[in-house]
Amino acid sequence: MPPTATPHATVPASRRAPGSGGGAVPGGGSRLLHALHRAAPALLGYLAVRLTGLLVLARWAHLKGESLWPTLAASWDSHWYLGIADHGYHHELGPAPNTNNLAFFPLYPVLVRAVAAVTPGSRASVALAVAVVASVAAAWGIFAVGERLHGWRAGTVLAVLWGAMPVAVVQWMAYTESLFTALVAWSLYAALTGRWLWAGWLAALAGLTRPTGVAIAVAVTMAGLAAFVRGRGRRALAGALLAPLGWCGYVAWVALRLGRWDGYFAVQRRWANVWDGGKVTLEELTQQLAYDADPQLLMLLVSVVLVLAAGLFLLCLADRQPMVLVVFTGVLLLIVLGSGGVYFPRARFLLPAFPLLLPVAVAVARARRAAALLVLGGAVLSSAWLGGHLLLVWQGPP
Repeated sequence: MPPTATPHATVPASRRAPGSGGGAVPGGGSRLLHALHRAAPALLGYLAVRLTGLLVLARWAHLKGESLWPTLAASWDSHWYLGIADHGYHHELGPAPNTNNLAFFPLYPVLVRAVAAVTPGSRASVALAVAVVASVAAAWGIFAVGERLHGWRAGTVLAVLWGAMPVAVVQWMAYTESLFTALVAWSLYAALTGRWLWAGWLAALAGLTRPTGVAIAVAVTMAGLAAFVRGRGRRALAGALLAPLGWCGYVAWVALRLGRWDGYFAVQRRWANVWDGGKVTLEELTQQLAYDADPQLLMLLVSVVLVLAAGLFLLCLADRQPMVLVVFTGVLLLIVLGSGGVYFPRARFLLPAFPLLLPVAVAVARARRAAALLVLGGAVLSSAWLGGHLLLVWQGPP
């Protein structure tokens, strides 16, 4: 459950939604309902975007004679998470590359197994349902961050833009991106509102969800320590200490399971995931954008996303975003751009980096309605088409 507060407590009246009111709302349950009421347009907008993508994908799959459900619920990385939910983790490193499931963090498969134990349906269906529900929670958290910083309209646009990212189709697949983004968004919101224990616990859970959870752990730890130094109390220090427990705990557990201190990193080397400071990224960018006369669409898309992400990060720095957001996106970019591993999933790896979209969301929110609708409509349609291409044309994992 996300931390509840009166969402507009620090938002100027000029930025509030019409009819939202300005008085305090008594009671935790009432505050939660009020927050949901304010977020409803953003959530409905997000759902409309993703349903548009789903309808395009369903029609495309029908024309190709393929089944939609297995593509979303039981393909590629989904197999690994479902296997962990069913059988647990390996006990040995093994000699073969790309075969050790210890590379996949545990929170999502554990959650799938727990929900499947008390609900009907297959674990694949449960895995997909968990991802969809988590995506709505993520959109809500993204809206909350955007509203907190730039007002209701910017928050709404930010949630819609996240749903219309080029590889947003993954948000409604049995993957970890939606769960991870939900935990990240609410952890960032908790840090922005001074709820350091919430921020720390949510960051710890995010660290149990994906390898890039180290980014939110570093962000909350640094921001919490800075707040503690400024005299914000012991809770800031406690949040800072809690944040890295999830990621560090899993890495330590893998070390114990394999009987070697570098066990987790040895597993990553089996998957060819090493940090080379950006050498492979630079080579691929040069190849795709300069030398390849006929690049594959996805590879070209990934290259453009990486370049745009770097440019947006500079805009975020120029806008003086709060420290916790800048550190999170900065560390995440450092990991993604500096990786020497496979290139094609890197646009997906940046899905949780929604703070990079804040400058765009603010500009769209301030633009005239016709211009805003043109930008959002173009993003939605292109995302829907690219989602179909990613799952039904591209011959590899997203």
